[in-house]
Amino acid sequence: MDSKQEIIRQAEFNERIQKYIFWIVTFYLFVSVAGIPLIIFWVAGIGQTISRRYYEKLQCMLTETHLEYKKGVLFRVEKTIPLENIQDLTFLDNPFLRWFDLRILKIETAGSSNPQGSDMRLIGIIDTPAFKEEVLNQRTIIRNKDSEGSPGRSRSEDDKQMALLMEIRDLLREIRDRK
Repeated sequence: MDSKQEIIRQAEFNERIQKYIFWIVTFYLFVSVAGIPLIIFWVAGIGQTISRRYYEKLQCMLTETHLEYKKGVLFRVEKTIPLENIQDLTFLDNPFLRWFDLRILKIETAGSSNPQGSDMRLIGIIDTPAFKEEVLNQRTIIRNKDSEGSPGRSRSEDDKQMALLMEIRDLLREIRDRK
């Protein structure tokens, strides 16, 4: 993660995510025939350990220009999504999540090649609506800066670039006319 960026908000995660992960994995082990023998090891202690470590490794930061996320115990995942690419933020809720008092914030970006349609799923952020609003506000700030032009570029630099582009256009027309 880029330490040069100012961190606007560090997301906090609900401790109940540990129980949620434990029971979700237990359910999937039970449903899969091959997983039934593994349930004994999962329930006997390895499940609580992995769930706790997963919770401890969760990190999500909103910086000036990116949303950065880390998760995983054995297999670590680090994602950085530029705020200007975020297209949609969606809440996911179901009875099982409500039982644990958790919410999922699904983030979709422009040009997503993910067949599931989302680039990031944040489970268990405390005060999810406020976090969502901060992401949207920061995205708006970024988009407004982009539409105003790059800060620090002078008018003369813009004129020079325009003149160069027009020269390139004229050269391309000459090449086309020669054919």
